[in-house]
Parts: sequence; structure tokens; C-alpha cells
Amino acid sequence: MAGHSKWKNIRIRKGKQDALRGKLFTKLSREIIMAAKAGGGDPSGNARLRVAIEKAKANSVPVDNIKRAIQRGTGEIEGADYEELTYEGYGPGGSALMVEVSTENRNRTVADLRHAFSKNGGNLSENGSVAWQFKHVGQILLQKTGVDEDTLTLAALEGGAEDVTSDEEYFTVETAIENLHQCNDALAASGFQSEEVSLARIATNMAELNEDDMRRLVKLLDMLEELDDVKETYMNVEIPEEIFAEA
Repeated sequence: MAGHSKWKNIRIRKGKQDALRGKLFTKLSREIIMAAKAGGGDPSGNARLRVAIEKAKANSVPVDNIKRAIQRGTGEIEGADYEELTYEGYGPGGSALMVEVSTENRNRTVADLRHAFSKNGGNLSENGSVAWQFKHVGQILLQKTGVDEDTLTLAALEGGAEDVTSDEEYFTVETAIENLHQCNDALAASGFQSEEVSLARIATNMAELNEDDMRRLVKLLDMLEELDDVKETYMNVEIPEEIFAEA
């Protein structure tokens, strides 16, 4: 499964994103808060914050919302004290999932996650139970339109990338975590515009599910996406687009 969560891109193409806009604003604002809390409120010196702000603007988050989120992160104004956590679990058919969250109430978050998993034939598991099936990397996503693959690959590798792959729509540049923003800056200096810059968990041990389990897994992914606390969900299953089309 691509680290940029291919199933989410399918959801967008299906037109569901508008229905999730309120939740999307909440999640984008939380990422700004966490970024400002971790690295300060100046985006010029905080690469994570810069990316979070750009993503928020791209999704039409109002400027005032962005400003307040930064101020909450730096402590200029009061707000919830969020922490970032990662949970592991098994989905239908023995699929492995890692769920990244930001929450001010971990007891509520655990209860919500446990409910989503158990309702869809899965269960939360102990730390380390599925993490070994994923690698934690930096990932830069670029639209393929108008981009020369050889030129991009050369610029990416010179900027510290470890690999460049592609699918029908995107080039994906993979880096070591510590080289992510250095590589993105190098790509920008070479004239390449990134669509998404993030940390991702790439499955290294893929599972094969039957169609019924795939459908149940899609329902689990939907329930997780609807939780405000959930930032990202990664899994070790490649699901055909026709399965999503049924959801």
C-alpha cells in the first residue's frame, strides 16, 4: 500500500471529501497545532509547520483558523493539550494496520479505536505486534503531469532521496526521515512542486485478503477516517478500486 494512502485518493475521486470537510479542517488544524508545538510558530524555520500550513491552505482552511492553530501550538492562546500516539491492530483476514492519532484524551481515543476494530472483524493489539511489517520513511508526492521522470529522479537523488517510484497519477520520492525536508527543499530549488510532504509507514510484508474481507476492511477504514483523533491509517493490503467503488 502506498504510504500516501491510496484508498483516500479513491475516496476523493468518489466525491466524498466534501462530506468530510468539517472533519478535514479539524485534522489539518490539529497538525498545525502539533507542528507549532514541536518546532515553534515560524514556518520559515519549521519545515513541518510550513507543510501543514500549505496543506491547510490547499484545502481552503480559513487564514484565521490557521493563525489560531499556530497560536494554540505555541501557547499564545489556550487550547487542548494534544499528544501524538500510534496504535497497532489487526483487521479482517489478518491484515495489519497502524493508526496515527493526535488526541487530548487517550482513553476516549482507545475506546473509539477499539469499537471500530471490533465492529469490523479486527482488534487492537500490543505495541510492536505489527510495526515490524512497516518501515517508517519520509515521502514526497508529486503530480506526474508535465514532470520528466529522469530529471526528477536525478534531482531527488542529489537531494538525498533513497528511491523514486510512480503510479498512474503520482511520482513518490522516498527518503530517510531525517532527510525529508532537505530533499523537498532541493526539489523545490530544481523547480518541482510537491503536492504532499509527510512521514509515512510503508508496508514491507503484504497480506492477501479475499473480497469479503477487503470489503470489511474498507468499512473499518471508513470508520477510522471519521474519527477526529485519527491522522493517518496505514495497512499492508492492496485493495482494487472496484472494491472501493462498492463502498
